Amino acid sequence: MRRIIPAPVLPFILLLAACLCLGACSPSFSVFGNAGAPYKEQTLSGSGSGKILLVSIDGLISEHGSEGLLRTRPSAVEQVAAQLRLARKDKDIKALVLKVDSPGGTVAASDVIYHEITAYKAETGVKVVAELMGLAASGGYYVALPADRICALPTTITGSVGVIFLQPRVASLLDKIGVGVDVSKSGAQKDMGSPFRPATPEEKRLVDAMVKAQAGRFIGLVRERRKLDPAALAIVSTARVFTAQEAKDVGLVDSIGYMEDALAEAAKLAGLPADARVVSYRRRPAPDATYYQPGAEALEQRPALVNLGLENLLPPRAGLYFLWMPGLSQ
Repeated sequence: MRRIIPAPVLPFILLLAACLCLGACSPSFSVFGNAGAPYKEQTLSGSGSGKILLVSIDGLISEHGSEGLLRTRPSAVEQVAAQLRLARKDKDIKALVLKVDSPGGTVAASDVIYHEITAYKAETGVKVVAELMGLAASGGYYVALPADRICALPTTITGSVGVIFLQPRVASLLDKIGVGVDVSKSGAQKDMGSPFRPATPEEKRLVDAMVKAQAGRFIGLVRERRKLDPAALAIVSTARVFTAQEAKDVGLVDSIGYMEDALAEAAKLAGLPADARVVSYRRRPAPDATYYQPGAEALEQRPALVNLGLENLLPPRAGLYFLWMPGLSQ
């Protein structure tokens, strides 16, 4: 029996077939990406002695990779850890510039990246400068704290030094459609945070205690790294966001400028010449690469079907976050 392909599905199939054919015919095109390929160094600018390594931390910071339709993108933790491991082998790298463009992410992932950068800095003596892009809030600011200098664009939004606990609730929806969930548990709080029922007063107290503890760690690191006076720390502890100038006034950033200014500051701190090589690590070197290329994994122009990016449109999983995403709180 002959099967008829529905009209809405036909363009999708034709596009997929075309992509697979291109992948088979051209050695430079891979519809499935290069997630397993080794990193390669690419020079972005300069030809002098010594190197400045540029590492990007983009998007939601998580310890979990994202799943596309035909490929998997490693997590921010995996990318940063892998690049710093490679950088440890190159004694010509004298400075590290972190390009941070992130609303934050999970508490654990942000803290692991903070730890990886701090450990790399301690082991190598490399100077670290952070350049905050459009949004570097909460966990996006947390990962910049190891830097010797923090720079911000004139239009940067940063701050949000605090913790939020997110927990989806679906009990009301299930009631409307006549669906229930039976739970057998070994302890009173075993299903704490369940989306299938309201939280008890005791559970709210326990969650508030966890939030307070994690927020205390964040604020303590800001106090230690940024040397804020009590008045400034009190303002920062409200977990509000700041414009670049406000962040500079309160002591969260050191200067306002563009990537070239951050690179110049890194060269100065490391004692490098003004024309020191600026390099990055990529799975596949990009043609005409600039400082503003996205992370080391996002290297190729691909059809939308390959990576739809839907993970950024969905509510985060339940848990503690260093995250600024105002719409989720209502």
